Amino acid sequence: MNKKILSSILFCSTFFIFNSISCDSPEAWQLSFQDPATPLMEGIINLHHDLMFIVIFIAVFVLWMIIRSVSLFHHTVNSVPSKVTKHPLLETVWTLIPAGIVAAILGPSLALIYAMDEVVDPSLTIKAIGHQWYWCYEYDDFVSSTRKKGIGIESYMVDVTDLKPGELRLLQVDNAVVLPIQLHIRLLVTSMDVLHCWSVNSLGVKVDAVPGRLNQAAIYIKRPGMFTGQCSEICGQSHGMMPIVVHSILPGEFITWVNLKLKESD
Repeated sequence: MNKKILSSILFCSTFFIFNSISCDSPEAWQLSFQDPATPLMEGIINLHHDLMFIVIFIAVFVLWMIIRSVSLFHHTVNSVPSKVTKHPLLETVWTLIPAGIVAAILGPSLALIYAMDEVVDPSLTIKAIGHQWYWCYEYDDFVSSTRKKGIGIESYMVDVTDLKPGELRLLQVDNAVVLPIQLHIRLLVTSMDVLHCWSVNSLGVKVDAVPGRLNQAAIYIKRPGMFTGQCSEICGQSHGMMPIVVHSILPGEFITWVNLKLKESD
């Protein structure tokens, strides 16, 4: 029996350890968050962990109170019912404690909400345009010398039959959006037809793409990587075939990539 218990504990611990390993894309049987790549996503994960501790504590306490109430006030144990109808001190305590918990949660939540809306003077502006059913990206900060036009790329999902070993089904694209790390980036999002949503979990970004309207988000990527996302707004029959892949690289590599794209457009 002890060996069975020990093996079960080892299995569960191994399962959760593997689910907490750094990952920038969804994995099979993943229970935890994807690995954060921005300070904003780190704040979201930390707030989630803090709130889960409070939620679990409250759930266990309430369950314990219910079990104790059922057991202590059962008619076989306590045949004479209590005639107490009010208790000012107890009522004050069970009002102040929840109020204190809500106040403790309010501070970090508001700080995170305001951090999401904060826009720092960007070093780079990228426009993401949703179509049925692919994404277009425009780098208008870099203009070709001959065509007088910025860099534009179209990002389509790679068909399942064309996937290479190790590539993710329904999450692979032919052209990933390339962004530099450790620079403040402004992302402008819009749509050419219906509602879409540009969402990348590891970056902590989820912005609606609305026809005729520009929405924006601030991004500061801390490390290189390949981060995947998907359109998070139902937009038609191929809604599940609008993946997003963000390739974050060093600033020097990004400048090299920009020069290469400008030469291709000349």
